[in-house]
Amino acid sequence: MVTRLSHDASAYSEASIHILKGLEPVRQRPGMYTRTDSPLHIVQEVLDNAADEALAGFCKKIVVTLHADGAISVEDDGRGIPCGLHPQEQAPVLELVFTRLHAGGKFAKGKDAAYNFSGGLHGVGVAVTNALSQRLEVTSHRDGKVGFIAFEGGYVAEPLQLRQRTAGERKQGTTVRLWPDASYFDSMRLPMAEFMHLLRSKAVLLPGLCMELVNEKKNEEQSWQYDAGLSGYLEQSLPADPLFPVLTGQAWAESGDEQFAEGEGAEWALAFTEEGAPVRESFVNLIPTTAGGTHDSGLRDGLFQALKNFIDMHALLPKGVKLMSEDVLAHASYVLSARVLDPQFQGQIKERLNSRSAVRLVSSFVQPALELWLGTHVEEGRKLAELAINAAQSRQRARRKIKKRKSSNVAVLPGKLTDCQSHDTRVNELFLVEGDSAGGSAKMGRDKETQAILPLRGKVLNTWEVERDRLFANAEIHDISVAIGVDPHGPADAVDLDGLRYGKICILSDADVDGAHIQVLLLTLFFRHFPRLVEAGHIYVAQPPLFRVDAPARGKKPATKLYALDERELGAILAKLRKDGVAEGKWNISRFKGLGEMNAEQLWETTLNPDTRRLLPIRLGATGFAQTAQELTRLMGKGEAAARRELMELRGDAVALDI
Repeated sequence: MVTRLSHDASAYSEASIHILKGLEPVRQRPGMYTRTDSPLHIVQEVLDNAADEALAGFCKKIVVTLHADGAISVEDDGRGIPCGLHPQEQAPVLELVFTRLHAGGKFAKGKDAAYNFSGGLHGVGVAVTNALSQRLEVTSHRDGKVGFIAFEGGYVAEPLQLRQRTAGERKQGTTVRLWPDASYFDSMRLPMAEFMHLLRSKAVLLPGLCMELVNEKKNEEQSWQYDAGLSGYLEQSLPADPLFPVLTGQAWAESGDEQFAEGEGAEWALAFTEEGAPVRESFVNLIPTTAGGTHDSGLRDGLFQALKNFIDMHALLPKGVKLMSEDVLAHASYVLSARVLDPQFQGQIKERLNSRSAVRLVSSFVQPALELWLGTHVEEGRKLAELAINAAQSRQRARRKIKKRKSSNVAVLPGKLTDCQSHDTRVNELFLVEGDSAGGSAKMGRDKETQAILPLRGKVLNTWEVERDRLFANAEIHDISVAIGVDPHGPADAVDLDGLRYGKICILSDADVDGAHIQVLLLTLFFRHFPRLVEAGHIYVAQPPLFRVDAPARGKKPATKLYALDERELGAILAKLRKDGVAEGKWNISRFKGLGEMNAEQLWETTLNPDTRRLLPIRLGATGFAQTAQELTRLMGKGEAAARRELMELRGDAVALDI
């Protein structure tokens, strides 16, 4: 039966249709236009405009200042935003750019365009910055004049003022100073590691550009200027020494090219290492594409085809081995900077490129360049071929191992798994339990019809930097994969979830620091190597209690056992007992050292019973895989000690210690 709320039919009329004007859509739904975890992206929108001036050849220096009053300013020595009236709108251009969505100077293409290649494409960016700022000030130096305009809450607070440039003032350029509005962001702290990486990458991608950061709060200054470009940048970022010097290349379409616009193309740096997680970064018109996209696919395709042709030419592929793109890329690190005339991004924050033509654009330039290098460096080519073939053989062995285990109903499941009786995935639950002792209690206390138990010994391997074909060297991870019925995969892979045996996969560990560590390790495993399970909402964290309170009878209430997840809940329980008139000390508090201390009945009551337990569903945030991957890299990456230290310094006060 469907129950509907009763409404007056006349309440929905012509007047019910609202038209949001100006910047109202941004303020009402900011998450559609920018990241709302911090003001980083609205600052980046201003920075991207300055970088576009540099890309067009008019800017040599950009200065970003973190002011003591909380404001952030971006100053460039480019052409300066025009200060006159727009010919059609008859309003100051400086006002239109910051108050009108889809107003900008980057739509036109061709000889008369202000920008042939740019990251600002939608005419939305700085208008969003203005909409989500308490105050924003713009100063434009252009044609011997200085224009100044100020906004508050997205509206003009101080109309455009024009004056003549005085002696000693710079000739041209734009300065934007903004005070982000805290009501639109989860935190007002800029993620400094990500922010500084962004500034540094702009300098890397624009050789000769000086990028300067001034922090008034700490009285610090830092600048970046690179002449080595992508090669030096990649060398500094590699997890280990490369097998041979970094390969670099660049190619651009010339006038008269039948497939691509003049100036379209790519620049890349490529390196191969035998150890460590590969470093992979890509950019489109200087915009960092943290989630990759079609230009990444083009580079990967070009590399794969070039090496595959080399292997075929020299007859290096063993019989029965099928080479795939992931095998060639297993040890490859790269930085890619593509220029695309009219790029199509996924969303306003431009974290992924969707332009279909970019695959062909990048691949058609990368492949012949790599084929030429392989043809003149045969020994190095053989070494690369050996790495790729070994990766392919490892991958095929791992898959054969899984297939063999799945060949019959008897061999499909690990011996230590206590399975449930039901075959209905929708109701079946698998509990990954810390330790054999807790596993024993869980086996006795579970609902045998729908709940399965898989005990884990010790802490699972940190798999953040483990290649997929090496996962099954770890017995615990192999057993988890076989038990759930899904093979490891990546976020972009087509995955068959038909073999999934449980609708809920629940991590059940002790309610202490070690238990939290095990949770993080297992969540890392699922996010890195089983992302579709996370995306589909199959992963949960069980929340067993840390305390038990034996409360005496009070009034009509009999003696009861109460459970608390943490100190906060314990305090609330004790406050309630005092309110009920229980004398101080008449209760007894027990602290569980681990799940093994709970008997089967207690574990069922607190953690397994669907009616009384607390399960925490694991979901991807609004920013999706890309942002979560960045955070996990900082937490779990072997070479991220500095980033972890910064994270602890910024958020250490939010961590509860269990001593």
